[in-house]
Amino acid sequence: MAAAVHVGIPGPEPVPVQGCGVCKALGRQREDARRRLDLSKVSDCNVEIRNHPHGDRA
Repeated sequence: MAAAVHVGIPGPEPVPVQGCGVCKALGRQREDARRRLDLSKVSDCNVEIRNHPHGDRA
């Protein structure tokens, strides 16, 4: 049997990197999804912003 899954409180939303067109577009999509109450899309956008590569991020 697998160990229990423990889910914590989500961290803060990622901030789109200034000057990045991809991050800017994802930020707009996220806000549009939030207005439509599409929280699944909001979450998807957060994941994409968080994982979008930038050379200056760890």
